[in-house]
Amino acid sequence: MCRTDQVPEPGEEEDVDATDAVFTSLLEDSAEELYEQAPCGYLSTLMDGTIAKINATLLEWLGLERSQAVGRMRFADLLTVGGKLYHETHFAPLLQMKGEVSGIALDIKGAVGRMPVLVTSKVKTSEDGEPLLIRTTVFDARDRRAYEMELLRGRQVAEEARRQAESDRVRLQEALAVLQQSLLPAALPVVPGLEASSYYHTASPDLLGGDFYDLFPVGTGRWAFFLGDVCGKGPQAAAVTSLARYTLRAAALHDPDPVNALTTLNTVLHDRYTSGEGRYCTAIFGVLEPDDGHVEVHLASGGHPAALIQRADGSADYLPTPGGLLIGILPQAPFTAARTRLLPGDTLLLYTDGLTEARTGPDRQLYGDEALRTFMSTQSAQGPRALITALAGLLASFGDGLDDDTALLALGAPAPLATPGSDNLP
Repeated sequence: MCRTDQVPEPGEEEDVDATDAVFTSLLEDSAEELYEQAPCGYLSTLMDGTIAKINATLLEWLGLERSQAVGRMRFADLLTVGGKLYHETHFAPLLQMKGEVSGIALDIKGAVGRMPVLVTSKVKTSEDGEPLLIRTTVFDARDRRAYEMELLRGRQVAEEARRQAESDRVRLQEALAVLQQSLLPAALPVVPGLEASSYYHTASPDLLGGDFYDLFPVGTGRWAFFLGDVCGKGPQAAAVTSLARYTLRAAALHDPDPVNALTTLNTVLHDRYTSGEGRYCTAIFGVLEPDDGHVEVHLASGGHPAALIQRADGSADYLPTPGGLLIGILPQAPFTAARTRLLPGDTLLLYTDGLTEARTGPDRQLYGDEALRTFMSTQSAQGPRALITALAGLLASFGDGLDDDTALLALGAPAPLATPGSDNLP
């Protein structure tokens, strides 16, 4: 529109004429035509469900003539068996109680088979509130049903993928557990004059750790032991772990001197991985000689945390091995040796740094060497098995603060058995 004193812009007059033509054509639509050709189905039924009026759109969906439906069929007759059952048990009672129901998903018996629809019904009442008839609108829900089915299929596919992934993860964990066990002795041997106990804590069932230990004979009355930690995790670390274990066992059978055994391992690792990604580890290797109630210990360390000794009187302290270099870093590396004697009731503990590097407390502080020594000194000296049990409980108490595998190996001289009545001796 423009003011009478304004001249229309070029083309504006044509736009106004076109708009007027459209409005004129809409006004010529009769109410009956709008009802019959609506994009949804309309029907009116008596209170018992008998169809009194139905539009052409719904008749086309049903594949029926008007004479077949009006006065001859009920609304429930248009529904599938399942839809009819739902109508009788839910739809009709709810409509009678509330006077209106909206957006109910049903299936009608369409001309080309089952057709999903959304149904809304409302009861028309007289001025006195008496129900007269039911007006119902039926919307085509085929596209919506197809979309819902596609969503359902997608959800089923995702759920199946999740179940498959979980199953694969379980199988992987089982395979990794078997492989991890193959890198450790199935059981420690029984050594006359010596008590031994071990424990391995896996921080993650999805990753292979690189911690290892062993105890085996190297001659008459002598036993070799070692405990180590390979840098990294996964298959590569497992390969280094296997190489380190069998290298130390072979070296010990040839020459059980601790320094020489670690030197041999250093040479093997350096030569094996010098051309690619460097691989290294830390380790303690030693030889035990049980003799007349005590155990002589000769060991050497290559970059590994110092061993702890719990004495029979309950005290605990480290066995220093300073200066030992990481194994496999350099072609030639120094290793520090140490000797000690385990008297009856004494226990030697070897461990990997997963224990001392655990995070504790609200500030996530490192557990540390001093805390471990204190813990050892608070435990009664009851031998390797009791000590390992206490340490396993300590590891469990760290929860998610323990994010690295931990290996423990405890070796001790048995305490003398108490003689009945010995407490009463003068």
